[in-house]
Amino acid sequence: MRYSIRGPRRGPALLATSVALATVAACSGGAAPGPSAAPSPGSATASAPSGAPPSPTPTPTPTRTYPLSSAPRTVPAVRAHEAARGPGWKPAPTGGVVIAANSGGLADEGKLIAGELGIPYRGAVAAGPGDVELALGGTGAPESYTLAVRGGRVRISGPDEAGVFYGTRTLKQSVKATGAMPEGTVNDRPAKPQRGLNVDTARKHFTAGWIEDRIREMGDLKLNQLGLHFSDDQGFRIESDSHPEVVSAQHLTKAEVRRILALAAERHVTVVPEIDSPGHLGAVIAAHPDLQLRSGTGRAPRGAVDIANPASAKIVDDLLREYAQLFPGAYWHLGADEYVALMAKDPEATYPALARAAKAKYGPSGRVQDLATGWLNDRAAVVRPTGKTLKAWNDGFFTGGVVNAAKDLEVEYWTGKEIGARQPVSYLSQGRKMVNLNDEYLYYVLGEPNDFAYPTGRRIYEQWTPLVVRGTGPVPAKYDPQILGARFAVWCDLANSQTPAQVAAGIRLPLAALSQKLWNPAKPTASWDQFRALAEKVR
Repeated sequence: MRYSIRGPRRGPALLATSVALATVAACSGGAAPGPSAAPSPGSATASAPSGAPPSPTPTPTPTRTYPLSSAPRTVPAVRAHEAARGPGWKPAPTGGVVIAANSGGLADEGKLIAGELGIPYRGAVAAGPGDVELALGGTGAPESYTLAVRGGRVRISGPDEAGVFYGTRTLKQSVKATGAMPEGTVNDRPAKPQRGLNVDTARKHFTAGWIEDRIREMGDLKLNQLGLHFSDDQGFRIESDSHPEVVSAQHLTKAEVRRILALAAERHVTVVPEIDSPGHLGAVIAAHPDLQLRSGTGRAPRGAVDIANPASAKIVDDLLREYAQLFPGAYWHLGADEYVALMAKDPEATYPALARAAKAKYGPSGRVQDLATGWLNDRAAVVRPTGKTLKAWNDGFFTGGVVNAAKDLEVEYWTGKEIGARQPVSYLSQGRKMVNLNDEYLYYVLGEPNDFAYPTGRRIYEQWTPLVVRGTGPVPAKYDPQILGARFAVWCDLANSQTPAQVAAGIRLPLAALSQKLWNPAKPTASWDQFRALAEKVR
């Protein structure tokens, strides 16, 4: 140990004292006593002449100091981090994951993060040194959490299980990015309640394992909604008890669906099923050709059922009732897009049988659009008793008719290219709630038909916000509360253009970019290249 000696130059007495101190220290194996220690009999200090200078005083070993911590490196970025000084937290064999009192519902979250970090799960015991503690409690917003690192421990708390789960995702990603979770406190919550991915499993079969992998990926990105479009012209992809004749050879069994749903529940992802009608029903029509819509000249447009035929409603309602029981989630998608009869310049002249049916049902002012809106409302009435929130595509809503779409339907806005296209504000100004699936940014269409290009994620990250619902321009900010979120959509128009593995690789960065923009409303500070590198590191 180094000593600091102040006062007169060393004389013989001081030299003797120093030698004696050195001898004592060497013999005892420790440092000489400090100024507050009493001199021991026979020591050099006790026998020194009274006029000798004071004994050398050891300088205390400096306490280790740390710079202020930085926010954890995660995708999406956390919204608030209170910096602190300290070593942070790293996984260690002596630490584990524990569950706080009255938080037993977090066992799944605890076991998951323990396995991911390679530390033991110890259950409902008191937190000790190096532990990660998960706790339910507080009055924050849904899906919010607080993650505090201090004293060598981590505590993740939130008002619901989803929030605590997202806190574990932050911990996992930070450890993957830097090896540690920085000292300090994270307070985090999503900007939008609906954040997700939509997959067209009807045109292209995806295995249960592939879908489960996307759910795991979504959970880590704090995405919470998976749309499954499992019925279309090219296929019907889930086992059916009520109408097995409509099911494609390649399909998911109900057992596989239940397995998917169980994993989704663990990762706090809600599955949103969609049976699209009255268009996109080609797989049903293939088994029931009598339901086919025909024009006045006898033309049979693909996928469109005759909505004036009661048998069309019966089979669709049978399927709705069956699958509403299979899927326990809070949402149901009714479809309603691209009904060919309403894409004609003059629907009444092109489809006179529908025009007659509309007038018979709704009076002399009734039109084909009223018949289609009535169909949508009737299908909504079938599902509504389950308590699910109902959704429909924006081109299934019409103005100026005798019949209006039910007010509780959420608008899923994807396009502005249809005949008579309505701007998003047309829906929002009526008080409608909306989810953003802007085909300009959020569509991954296999084969890139109709000028679609595979999005890389960069345009989403640099240009898109939830307010950009149609094209590249935003709606007024006053409508932000009505825009509930967004989903990135995979459509398999040219199904063989990519393998499932290529689809998974192609959507990975767009999903990461979407998660950033739906979780944290602030403009990102990192460049796209920095964000992309981080997204690769924490996946």
